Amino acid sequence: MLKSVILIGGPQKGTRFRPLSFEVPKPLFPVAGVPMLQHHVEECAKVPNMKEILLIGFYQPNEELTRFMCSAQQEFKISIRYLQEYAALGTGGGIYHFRDQILSGGPEAFFIMNADVCSEFPLPEMLNFQKEHGEPSSFIILGTTANRKQSMNYGCIVENQQTNEVLHYVEKPSTFVSDIINCGIYLFTPEIFQHIGAVFQKKQQDMLLYPYEGDEHTNGNGWHRAEAIRLEQDIFTALAGQGKLYVYKTPAIWSQIKSAGSAIYASRLYLNQYHKTHPERLATNKDGGPRISGNVYIHPTANIDPTAVLGPNVSIGTGVTIGAGVRVRESIILHGVTLQDHSCVLNCIVGWDSTIGKWARVEGTPSDPNPNDPYAKIDSETLFRDGKLTPSITILGCNVTIPAEVIILNSIVLPYKDLNRSFKNQIIL
Repeated sequence: MLKSVILIGGPQKGTRFRPLSFEVPKPLFPVAGVPMLQHHVEECAKVPNMKEILLIGFYQPNEELTRFMCSAQQEFKISIRYLQEYAALGTGGGIYHFRDQILSGGPEAFFIMNADVCSEFPLPEMLNFQKEHGEPSSFIILGTTANRKQSMNYGCIVENQQTNEVLHYVEKPSTFVSDIINCGIYLFTPEIFQHIGAVFQKKQQDMLLYPYEGDEHTNGNGWHRAEAIRLEQDIFTALAGQGKLYVYKTPAIWSQIKSAGSAIYASRLYLNQYHKTHPERLATNKDGGPRISGNVYIHPTANIDPTAVLGPNVSIGTGVTIGAGVRVRESIILHGVTLQDHSCVLNCIVGWDSTIGKWARVEGTPSDPNPNDPYAKIDSETLFRDGKLTPSITILGCNVTIPAEVIILNSIVLPYKDLNRSFKNQIIL
């Protein structure tokens, strides 16, 4: 029997995803037409013997999360539960805190995955790999190849090339270590809790010996500090080279979803996947319908004028209205948006219930990986460089109104704004 645990973080996380994460928890943000988490849940539900999916995070249980869990349980016929942390406990602390729930029913192994990754989720392959490599109680990290420069932004894995054993693990090194990076998807056996428990006890002892030492995890209550454990720095670094930790390398798609720009890139990867997994989700050219170019997802409730041109890489949400002659490319259009006649939307995320006026142009600058480098990943762009806003995709928060005939370029517009003129390279508060 198997289980899956998805780490969904909490409201203090996902700050690079603002203003979109103000409206909906980041893991429920729609990527390629469905909530980010649904891609994980769907792949977990396909694995034979998968009994339960646990979501661990420190969001207050809210309506959206409950609604998502109910509909996903019905659709994928699998038990889904949410376990709420009392504080941010890190990637290892959360699973250690809820170890009894994870181990109840006696799973022989369980997957751990971060919610903010986009992947093909080669879970059956990881299970086969675990059977073939090392002892039955070995732990597997999903890895992929990055280019040399970008690998330093991730956890880097040095492997034994014959056995795939992890010999050395460094989280975000300051110099080049390896071009194999950690994908944030793991396969563990229950034995992992012995290793996490040992780290927890050592932290408790250190706190008794040095109770007043500053620590980023303390908040006046030392208990939180011992429970805040990071799988990457605290566990993998120690396990590397001990014959317990192996890396399964995947050539398939993988990307992080840290910023809003990376959501558009992840949407492109998933839309492309739909040719294999969900061809029914991809729009096609029909008589009396809009012109579709490339991969486009359109929710059945959207109302689109036949003279509109959509794609490539466009996702249209529920209840969207698109007028005559509208052009949309490389964008995510969320629930309830109205794009009036002849407006143009390129490299944008248009927030819920926003309106873009006639002949207006809303455009951003994509932060895509280098298309000529097969190992390039999307960069986590900083918001500012040299005191200026880095050109990136344009994001409109919810209920933003753009008047007719204005141009918005490379800007972030916070919710509930009625703009009255054009803007370029601005954060509009």
